[in-house]
Amino acid sequence: MTDIDYALLEAYLARTRWFGGKGRPFHVSDVRVIARLRDRHPLPDTIMCVVTVSYADGEDGVERYQVPLAVYDEIEERIGHAYVGPVTSGERTRHLYDALHDREAMQWWLDGFIGAEASGLSDLAGLRFRRVSGSHALDPELRSSPMTGEQSNSSVRYDDVAIMKVFRKISPGINPDIEIHEELTRAGAEHVAALYGWVETEIDGEIVQLAMLQDFLRTASDGFELALGSVRTLLADPEQTIDGSGGDFAGEAARLGEALADVHEALRRSFPSERRGPDSTAELARAMTERLDAALRVVPELEPIAPRLRAVYRAVAAADGLDVQRIHGDLHLGQTLRTAHGWRIVDFEGEPGRPFAERALPDSPWRDVAGMLRSFDYATGVVEMSQVSVNEQERSVRSEQARRWSERARRSFLDAYVAARDGSIAGSADGDRSVRFTLLNAYVADKAVYEAVYEKRNRPAWTAIPLAALAEIAPD
Repeated sequence: MTDIDYALLEAYLARTRWFGGKGRPFHVSDVRVIARLRDRHPLPDTIMCVVTVSYADGEDGVERYQVPLAVYDEIEERIGHAYVGPVTSGERTRHLYDALHDREAMQWWLDGFIGAEASGLSDLAGLRFRRVSGSHALDPELRSSPMTGEQSNSSVRYDDVAIMKVFRKISPGINPDIEIHEELTRAGAEHVAALYGWVETEIDGEIVQLAMLQDFLRTASDGFELALGSVRTLLADPEQTIDGSGGDFAGEAARLGEALADVHEALRRSFPSERRGPDSTAELARAMTERLDAALRVVPELEPIAPRLRAVYRAVAAADGLDVQRIHGDLHLGQTLRTAHGWRIVDFEGEPGRPFAERALPDSPWRDVAGMLRSFDYATGVVEMSQVSVNEQERSVRSEQARRWSERARRSFLDAYVAARDGSIAGSADGDRSVRFTLLNAYVADKAVYEAVYEKRNRPAWTAIPLAALAEIAPD
């Protein structure tokens, strides 16, 4: 069972949503079995594979992916969509399936977490299941089902009780998503989903964290989808006022601002924070300027507004310091859930392309705020691009209504965030209004520059969304 045809795995990776190398020249260079779960009828034999992918284009030359495989003697039509392929050993042929799509195989993981409830730790063929003290007891009869619509990771839901996120692309070290959720769960933070536990193993003497189990928020709705629905409702009849259309998002935006302030305060209390001197703002401005210089080579449309953006960054360099702490690091509406009990912020992994050690570095909370402000703007941009106007006048009316929606949501979010933040950390060094504006203005510009590069490379027609925002940014 160790002689898995690499070509089978290459073909399977290429058709998954979570594989990050699609469109690049790649090949599977190694398959390592890190655990074998077997000899427990009626559960299928399951092997935990780490698949090493090598690239020929010189960028990010090697990546490792977690691919758990359920092994069957016969074809299983019920999970045919997750079929990886056959494997032959001697005269025996068996069939491999992605285990995350197999309800029978996923019982191994549930049993591992249940086994860790008493002592906080259980070992299953070298997989270590860890539980957070006092977390929810799990029923062994829970049934799993894979979640749809995800990309970089995969999630499995256990009825309406728990959800397990499986990290597909893996790296050695402590995953920030687990680290932050563990601390905030122990602190009783209101605006995150409670962490029940996680799975880890050791590879070549280094800890590798493979999955995390959390409270399933059964009433949750995706924040970005809610915002899109609000904009669509407004633009369905652009002659109406925002208040009268049912498409006002200001109240939800304000509640989200309060939730983020609460999470930032919990992070500040749970992790180290500090005040850094003028060198930090000078370095921040330099990094932003370098990113702009690189972006100009990809998005020449930035050239006319580049001088104003450089002036925005110079204003940051003139500031006398920066308050830093642990933050989310990759915050937007898609990282939020609206539940019956308020907003929850999820996915604290940070920027996927950065090493764990870099993602864990303290940063300014205003980076998270800027990410959310840009996300409100994206909601209107996406809806506008998807709608067909009868004439130029109708298009102009819709565009103005969309602008007002975004402006109102951003203002409500920011005002609520600042009010809640002042109540918890009044007197902080970047509490001065002018300093806040300088930092936030620069972070918004930096985020929009990043978006412009991403869109130019991946969705050229969408480049207009960040470019329009950048055109409105001006130095203080």
